[in-house]
Amino acid sequence: MLRYTVLRLLVFLGCLALLWLFGLRGEEDLVLLVVGAALLSAVISYFALRRFREDYSAQLAARIDQRTTAKRTGPAETPTDEDAEDAETSPDDGTFR
Repeated sequence: MLRYTVLRLLVFLGCLALLWLFGLRGEEDLVLLVVGAALLSAVISYFALRRFREDYSAQLAARIDQRTTAKRTGPAETPTDEDAEDAETSPDDGTFR
């Protein structure tokens, strides 16, 4: 996850620098610079970072599968308050510990 995020950020910063070098340096061009870099980096990331995105998606799917499996195979009975009270009672004389 972190690797993909850092790579996306680097692609964005690279596009930002590239557009700045092409002449979008003025204060009036700031919005155009940022929006253009965002659009350009999205297109580049879609093609160039496909492998990393698929790896990240597989990791997320595995985590979701583990959580659903853990919920299904969890304890069959949830201990009740009565069970907790019975566990606190001493079996020999019926008094609390």
